[in-house]
Amino acid sequence: MDKYSILKQYYGHSAFRAGQEALIDAILSGRDALCVMPTGGGKSLCYQIPALLLPGITLVVSPLISLMKDQVAALKSAGIPAAYINSSLTGEQIRTVYARTRKGAYKLIYVAPERLETNSFLSLMQEMDVSFLAVDEAHCISQWGQDFRPSYLGIVDFINALPRRPIVAAYTATATKQVQSDILRLLQLQSPYRIVTGFDRPNLYFDVRRPKNKFSALAALIEERRGRSGIVYCATRAAVERVCDSLCDRGIAATRYHAGLTDEERQQNQDDFQFDRKTVMIATNAFGMGIDKSNVSFVIHYNMPKSLEAYYQEAGRAGRDGENADCVLLFAPADVETARFLIENGGADQLSEEDAALVRKRDYERLQAMTGYCKSVDCLRGRLLDYFGQIHPANCGNCSNCKATYQTEDITLSAQMILSCVMRIRERLGYYVGKTLVIQVLRGSRDQRLLSLGLASLSTYGLMDKTSPSVIERYIEYLESAGYLEVDQRYSTLRPTKKASAVLFDGECVLMQKRVEPKTEKKRPRGAFSDEFEENSLYEALRAQRAELAKRESVPAYVIFSNATLADMAEKAPRSLSELLEVSGVGERKASRYGEAFLRTIEEYIQQQG
Repeated sequence: MDKYSILKQYYGHSAFRAGQEALIDAILSGRDALCVMPTGGGKSLCYQIPALLLPGITLVVSPLISLMKDQVAALKSAGIPAAYINSSLTGEQIRTVYARTRKGAYKLIYVAPERLETNSFLSLMQEMDVSFLAVDEAHCISQWGQDFRPSYLGIVDFINALPRRPIVAAYTATATKQVQSDILRLLQLQSPYRIVTGFDRPNLYFDVRRPKNKFSALAALIEERRGRSGIVYCATRAAVERVCDSLCDRGIAATRYHAGLTDEERQQNQDDFQFDRKTVMIATNAFGMGIDKSNVSFVIHYNMPKSLEAYYQEAGRAGRDGENADCVLLFAPADVETARFLIENGGADQLSEEDAALVRKRDYERLQAMTGYCKSVDCLRGRLLDYFGQIHPANCGNCSNCKATYQTEDITLSAQMILSCVMRIRERLGYYVGKTLVIQVLRGSRDQRLLSLGLASLSTYGLMDKTSPSVIERYIEYLESAGYLEVDQRYSTLRPTKKASAVLFDGECVLMQKRVEPKTEKKRPRGAFSDEFEENSLYEALRAQRAELAKRESVPAYVIFSNATLADMAEKAPRSLSELLEVSGVGERKASRYGEAFLRTIEEYIQQQG
């Protein structure tokens, strides 16, 4: 059996996606590898296919129990022998997996990095022929990444303790060049094949909104998508509780996930979401890394994350099946304060004082990029791809900024007043201040603190007394996004950049792109299904059949077939097993296992239409 027959037989695809085949070939030739591939790009297939072709067993190091369970369930459904070993198993269950491993029952075994440190597991692997070790979510090994896990640092010690060094490959969806260098160095990859297929997810629609009332905006977004699977991320446990309760009061099938819940409740809530008993998960960032749920049609951030890495990873949990999906961020200035608090009180206590200071510095740099994304009038996808170093068109046509209508407003005079005010305050006080005080000076406020600092005597005092605070704030934010002002994220103070002097002294004009909001109208949400299949009764009949089979087998519906596969099946309407095998995502094992039921559903639908 070769890679092409495996791809068709087990996965139901006739061709590899970009980058997959070359990576698989490199691993099969015995080379280590580093793979940076976007979520939904098919990373798991790039270690599963080599695992089936290489001798012995493959270990997959994965950070979360949820991913192990999902992927092992999908592999078993496709007829691939796999198992996982983690803390969710009892001692007796672990001993059973160990015994079956010794008998050669598995080709893939998923383990948490902490498991590698146990003597019992190391002893077992020293007996086995471990030909390949795949490190998933490999960015976790980097201290400068957004999800550093110290346990990942022990992977190399485990590899060195094996009788023979296996091929080692690292996989991640979000890694800057610095993090990629850390992965190569810390995993000690040897002459690795490196592939970065790009970070773009064309099927995702990006949107940033600044609603006056966040919960009302959130409730409206979810009502538009009622019945569809989605995730809402909140910055704190308290926000998760409040939002979940409020949505449940509105009749939304929502559940919650955060580190403050018991293990039992977290597992139950996650299962409810995975099996579509609850359609919306309200969670902190403790939820989701490694979640293999393919039918998530929207991800909404109720609060701004601390970094673009975190945002893109969390938003990327939408549309894993390739169908259209929405990524909406509800931004408010208070989110920056929350992020700053989390940075200052984050887990840097295990580091030296010098390293902790460096981590905070980099966290604030990430926060700067994140707030820049939220305030930008440029292409949102472009902002994300710029951050990860990928070249892109100026406009993607598939984000809220690219789809918006703008008017050009000359704000040169206002910009000069604002920039001059920032500088005059610095000259008077010897330090920069935040935008609130700048706005107060410009509007001629009689605030006692302002007066006590002697700022009422500045030449810029009261220059914009006829302009509302919200308009001045919008001007300031535009000057930030255009690079005339920058914010010290640690202290939230404004300072001019080198570009500011051109406006103040060289007559440079500042033309602000002002977004024109369209008239309110009822819009169809994009969601998980293309319009062509939204109302297609055959598609709905296939979904019902899938739900019945999933319930019977006690697996999530997407383990049977993904939404994309059902859409292709509805379009092609196969009448025989051979025709069914032409549907994307239908392999021989699944055709044999589920084909009769789906072909019967199609036949019944056609007869009803006749």
